[in-house]
Amino acid sequence: MNYLLEVNNLCKNYREFRLKNVSFKLPAGYIMGFIGPNGAGKSTTIKSIMGYINIDGGEIKVLGETVSRSDADYKQKIGYVGEEQYFIENMTVGWTLNFVSKFYTTWDDKLSMHLLKKYNISPSKKIRELSKGMRVKLSLMIALAHRPQLLILDEPTSGLDPLVRKEILDEFMEFVQDENHGVFFSSHITEDISRIADYVTYINNGEIILSDEKDRLLSRWKKVKVDIKYADEEVKENLRMYAQNAFYYTGITWDVERFKTIMKKKYPGAKIEIDNISLDDVLMSLVEVDKHASVSI
Repeated sequence: MNYLLEVNNLCKNYREFRLKNVSFKLPAGYIMGFIGPNGAGKSTTIKSIMGYINIDGGEIKVLGETVSRSDADYKQKIGYVGEEQYFIENMTVGWTLNFVSKFYTTWDDKLSMHLLKKYNISPSKKIRELSKGMRVKLSLMIALAHRPQLLILDEPTSGLDPLVRKEILDEFMEFVQDENHGVFFSSHITEDISRIADYVTYINNGEIILSDEKDRLLSRWKKVKVDIKYADEEVKENLRMYAQNAFYYTGITWDVERFKTIMKKKYPGAKIEIDNISLDDVLMSLVEVDKHASVSI
């Protein structure tokens, strides 16, 4: 398989936080959503990929080539949008594009003008006159105008209204219509990831908890709710453990009806409900203290 981005055992140590052997792979032609609580390590991982910080261990490959902070050439192949957009406030959009274009050997003036019209951004407008949504669009336009193969974005839709968020997500989906392209974006908005991501990578406390295809992930988790009003405590505890093990990510596609049959034979009178699970449900269960799904009894 052709991977655009490979992160292998990435480590970064700070006094009060560290990335611990972070690993995942993004195949060409796909979108990966990178998600986790605030302070989980999303931005540190992205800064490591972009060479903005030194790493303490591991390997990062972009388009099959191992990269280092001293190697700036690989960034020609990446379109990057950070959480904050830093521009010279008193300069115009047109001046900004002309300035940035000099850093990219593959900058496409025709494409940049096309994107300006598409995003309805006037080149004569000063940066300080742009709304937050327009600033993000300008950053995305700059990221796309040098024709990268890989987009890397750190919380690009944070704080934007739903319409602007949709426009940006649609742009990601259009970008990967070219099967040589890929998108890696972090977000705390699971709705966005549910909508467009092919892969989901979840990080918590500097560690990757899961990284898998979104559809396969959702097929392997179920929400189990068990109601036994008259069972003794021993039965309840056994059922709670059984249900948690079944609910937890097992790597096996569920045979729901077979599971219900087994449970009803084992615990006659038990009311058992098994539902499909949302990405939100999965992530909520993963931040439980015991790392198991909660089961209501």
